[in-house]
Amino acid sequence: MKIVIINYGAGNIQSIKFAIQRLGYEAILSDNVAEIQNADKVIFPGVGEASSAMTKLRTSGLDKIIPNLNQPVLGICLGMQLMCNFSEEGNTDGLGIFDLDVVKFPKSVKVPQIGWNEISELKSDLFKTIPEKSHIYLVHSYYAPLGDGTIAESEYALGYSAALQKDNFYGTQFHPEKSSDVGAQILKNFLEL
Repeated sequence: MKIVIINYGAGNIQSIKFAIQRLGYEAILSDNVAEIQNADKVIFPGVGEASSAMTKLRTSGLDKIIPNLNQPVLGICLGMQLMCNFSEEGNTDGLGIFDLDVVKFPKSVKVPQIGWNEISELKSDLFKTIPEKSHIYLVHSYYAPLGDGTIAESEYALGYSAALQKDNFYGTQFHPEKSSDVGAQILKNFLEL
């Protein structure tokens, strides 16, 4: 199986690669369009700021490639947020895969939300064998509200989308590569889709 992690200058790529290796698979880092298009599975990571990340995607032309991929694609953290229509972070347009706008947590809570949180209302094969109220690891100041594509929920002052799905596109606000055994199982489920 050919697994490609999109390399567009976003952080945290190595930890995802190591998490995949621990599952017995090899992943390559690439920004090569043909390599991404011909992968069996694509992972779209992200740590950083939305508008500068989108600028990098536009400069490389990946903003046109990613929404047209046909194989399973997993956006992680900022990767998931960039798959939405718009982000308040830097007032930037996203890739428009998920019909949601990413917004900042209310001023009443400390941001970023850092640490372990529960996920619930789990839907989709991404969460096959994952129990309700499992704990996952998050670091974020912005969130995607609950919507039609929500396949997992979490709560921090309010309920929000911990994971999204539309067709072959999946997104997790949390970091599966940092979420212990639960995260490893979610990555494994994605690779087995």
